[in-house]
Amino acid sequence: MAEKIIGIDLGTTNSVVAVIVGDEPVVIANQEGSRLTPSVVSWTKEKEVLVGEPAKRRAILDPENTVYESKRFIGRKYEEVLDEAKRVSYKVVPDDKGDASFEIPNLGRKVRPEEVGAQVLKKLKEAAEAYLGEKITKAVITVPAYFNERQRQATKDAGKIAGLEVLRILNEPTAAALAYGLDKKSDVRILVYDFGGGTFDVSILEVGEGVIEAKVPGGDPHLGGANIDERIMEWLIEEFKKETGVDLRKDRTALQRLKEASEQAKKELSFKLETEINLPFITIDPSTNQPLHLQKKLTRARLEEMIKDLIDRTMDIVKKALEEAKLRPQDIDDVVLVGGSTRIPLVQQRIREFFGKEPHKGVNPDEVVAVGAAIQAGVLSGEVKEILLVDVTPLSLGVETYGGVMTVLIPRNTPIPYRKCETFTTASDYQTEVEIHVLQGERPMAKDNKSLGKFYLTGIPPAPRGVPKIEVCFDIDADGILHVTAKDLGTGKEQSIRVQASSGLTQEEIEKMVKDAQLHEEEDRKKKELVEAKNQLDQYIYNLEKTLKENKEKLPTDMVSEIERTIEEARRVFESSQDVQEVRRTIERVLETAGKIGSYIYQGQTTQKGEGGDVIEGKPM
Repeated sequence: MAEKIIGIDLGTTNSVVAVIVGDEPVVIANQEGSRLTPSVVSWTKEKEVLVGEPAKRRAILDPENTVYESKRFIGRKYEEVLDEAKRVSYKVVPDDKGDASFEIPNLGRKVRPEEVGAQVLKKLKEAAEAYLGEKITKAVITVPAYFNERQRQATKDAGKIAGLEVLRILNEPTAAALAYGLDKKSDVRILVYDFGGGTFDVSILEVGEGVIEAKVPGGDPHLGGANIDERIMEWLIEEFKKETGVDLRKDRTALQRLKEASEQAKKELSFKLETEINLPFITIDPSTNQPLHLQKKLTRARLEEMIKDLIDRTMDIVKKALEEAKLRPQDIDDVVLVGGSTRIPLVQQRIREFFGKEPHKGVNPDEVVAVGAAIQAGVLSGEVKEILLVDVTPLSLGVETYGGVMTVLIPRNTPIPYRKCETFTTASDYQTEVEIHVLQGERPMAKDNKSLGKFYLTGIPPAPRGVPKIEVCFDIDADGILHVTAKDLGTGKEQSIRVQASSGLTQEEIEKMVKDAQLHEEEDRKKKELVEAKNQLDQYIYNLEKTLKENKEKLPTDMVSEIERTIEEARRVFESSQDVQEVRRTIERVLETAGKIGSYIYQGQTTQKGEGGDVIEGKPM
């Protein structure tokens, strides 16, 4: 049997290893049971080396001996990285060749970036060996498209130090395209939007006859998920200071906990509308010597306000890359999302609005690059890529229809191959496109099921709602691959998507999902209504606070007091109310108050024009 070759995504913030098993790429969990390994290495006083999660937990507690984001320095001269060196908490120094290296006090020597990379690679190699039960000596490792020859060679050297022969250095965007099978298409343009933990990259690829050619790479090496975590952290520190007068910036242990909690909150808000940050015994009150606890609610709406400018920056870079390539958004055939930060709903919304199409989301964005590397490794080792047979569909398959409902086309446990077609129509007058959202699961509402992908059927002739007839066909072949086509019966125009139907769930998980669905129907509906109303309320409170802050000087004191009382009451309802009607009544009160400010300011301005248009004293009418 041919020796296994592993595929590794050696990332700035996190790294991932994958391998082809039985013709399928499999992402391998590390020794802590996680599929993501932080690219962090820490040396203790006892000269013990910690790698991954254990090292990350020491980043703030022992900053001088813990190296993170070493990828920023690999294969670079010290004078090239002076700016980067200022941004990290460990000491970056030139070695005897003038290359960037790290001064580690606990080791009493300098460590090169290749050695740090090698420690991470070694951990991934050992995880793969434990999983496969065999020795691994060969790998494909990915690098950013803009990496130069030195950086590529240094990455290869890191592999060598870790005991790996690096057969191929693969560009990350190319790996992402491979993971989506986009190399099978011909003459398409792909834009890869890679928003990771520490960096943002955008690449435009041209694909034709199995050749993937990278065109314009661009990006911002200092924009990533870490910036979003920082914003949450800053907000928590400020809120805590307001409430207690204590500044947590001076407490290293508290900072480490805040950092972890902020990252967790960010992740949760990608799939929840609100999250609670709970850090008991965060610090001691210096005046009373009593323990203090931090407890804050953060909603998705509030987070989006905090990070809007960061997302705007990524879209400006996308626009610039398109301009350089002399392309328009509509010239891009596929948008591929890479990196954990692309899970943020605001990111996906911006991309959808800008390109007018749904981005590719079928592969986990954290793992897509490693999966592509594993596929390339499989090509090199000569392993074939046939997909395993699935004899029945493990969960129901369907589409999202009007009102966010899941309409099932193929019920669970249907033997395959199987084909089923149903005719749908438009929900609005003169609608010229419909979104086909393919789902898997047993819950009645689309949002509670697993999204397998979306695509648009465009160019429907405008007609009153209910007139166009759109035939949606689900076709599962013997390999368990789901093909979905949507066809406008009037024009014969069609669009399709191919989805891997096997859900990757165990039999027990499937049975649990079915049971949960039955238990939670009514409860789910009520909870969803309350969360959505509260999310709206939080947004309006935020806007009212902002308006008050900007106009406080112009308003009479009794009005200011009334507004502050409204805000206070609204906050109380937001924090504690479980009654959706009460929340809705509060929204009305907040909007009414905002309206009063508006009309007061407006009336004041309309009396401000004197003779010759000079401003005289503004008074309410």
